[in-house]
Amino acid sequence: MLEGAIGAYAARGGDEDQLAILEVPGAFELTAVAAAAAGSEMYDAVVCLGCIIKGETEHDRHIASAVAKGLTDITLATGVPVAFGVLTTNTNEQALARAGGNKGNKGAEAMDAALDAADAIVAIAEGYKADRPGVRFMPGLTVNDKLNG
Repeated sequence: MLEGAIGAYAARGGDEDQLAILEVPGAFELTAVAAAAAGSEMYDAVVCLGCIIKGETEHDRHIASAVAKGLTDITLATGVPVAFGVLTTNTNEQALARAGGNKGNKGAEAMDAALDAADAIVAIAEGYKADRPGVRFMPGLTVNDKLNG
């Protein structure tokens, strides 16, 4: 997944040498490190990658819920998008399929989501700019206008 995330960043014109890759001991610790990164004002986005594989108990669900909520809270508190690139699977095979196998690469998807969110946040802050690919800014439209067309 890390290779996928780095590849997605490079494919969008990013310099791989500008990425900070911070390793944590487990999925639960992602929130502490993501909070530090998002709060540092050094990054436009944070991408959290990991994998939680179900065991014999419900422990995986508790960890996944805590991490998802924690990462969402960080985004809301800092305004820095934090992408949830944490696989939650039942088996090792499912994890491998989603980490570059036949189900795609969730690391690349998380990077793309983080970069898209960061672009949208900049577009909101600066007002619409046509040179921001992937951002469609439609001021003045109501929810019904967007649904109808």
